[in-house]
Parts: sequence; C-alpha cells; structure tokens
Amino acid sequence: MIVAMTQIVLLNGGSSAGKSSIARALQRTLPAPWLTFGVDALIDALPGRGDDPRSGIVFEIDGSISVTPNYQAIENAWYQGLATMARLGTRLILDEVLLSGAAGQRRLSEILDGLAVLWIGVHCDPLVAARREASRADRIPGMALSQATIVHDGVRYDLQVDTTDCSPEACAAQIAERIVPPSPTGVS
Repeated sequence: MIVAMTQIVLLNGGSSAGKSSIARALQRTLPAPWLTFGVDALIDALPGRGDDPRSGIVFEIDGSISVTPNYQAIENAWYQGLATMARLGTRLILDEVLLSGAAGQRRLSEILDGLAVLWIGVHCDPLVAARREASRADRIPGMALSQATIVHDGVRYDLQVDTTDCSPEACAAQIAERIVPPSPTGVS
C-alpha cells in the first residue's frame, strides 16, 4: 500500500477554539516549511475586511454569520488557489471554520480532490472559547458560542484535539505524529 505524503493539514473549529495557535505551533514543530492560511486572511482581504456589503459576508449582532453567492464565489476561488499551491508542492496548514459542517467539508473535499489532506477537528469547551473571544478585539461577541458545535456537524476527521485544557504545542505534537512525511526516496 502506498501512503501519500501529507500535503495539507486542515484545522476546523469554531471561533477562538485555538486553531491559529495550533497552526503556529505546527510551523515551529515540523521540520519542513509549511505555510499557514486561514479564513481570517480571506476575510481580511475582502472590502472593508468583511464589513462592506460588497464582501458578501454578514456578521450578525448575535455572532452568527451569513454569506451570499458573491462571497461563495470568492471563497471558491480562494480554495482553488490554495489547492493549486499544494499541487505545486507547497505544504499548507489551513485554519478553517466550516459553518455548514459536513456540507462545507464535501465542498472543500471536491476542490482538494487528489491531495493528501489530514482533517483535524479542533474542539474547545464553548464557555472557554467564549472567554477567549471576550479578550479579543477582532471578534464579535457570540461567535464562539454559535460556532462551537455547528462547525463539526457531520464532519469526518482523521484526528480530533481539544484545546480546553491542552496547550497548542501539545495539540500540535499530536497532529505532527499523524503527518506522513515525504519518503526518503522522494516517491510517495
């Protein structure tokens, strides 16, 4: 059996679950260079950093998020670009919030078809995530609570970690153990 080298580590979890901290810890842990991109980078690139109606994303006062077909088209192009980078040999750590759970995973899996993706569920007690969120100026109150479970609905993972009581470094170590490195002969 041939096992493909891991090309993408995809971290899925709600707001303030610890995905970005795990991504940075993975970058420090892994011997080869890995680039990290997150949905926050996409939102920051939108007009008004997502606060402009042209962005197609709406941050509701209760912390929920809705998107328009315009945003979905931009998001699709974003993922296509990331998939191309991975196909060209760049190893990626993606920090994602799959608001539609399993449907989001199916959509993303189609774009990433043929790539070796390690799907990681990043969990955190919703009240702990809400406390983390409250200390961050870039979050709308309620996002952590509204996203804590819906992002995982029906999603199938290779590994799940919980940041409630586990440090980003410890979670990264668990993930690093599951990453398939390039073979010594260069054949994967």
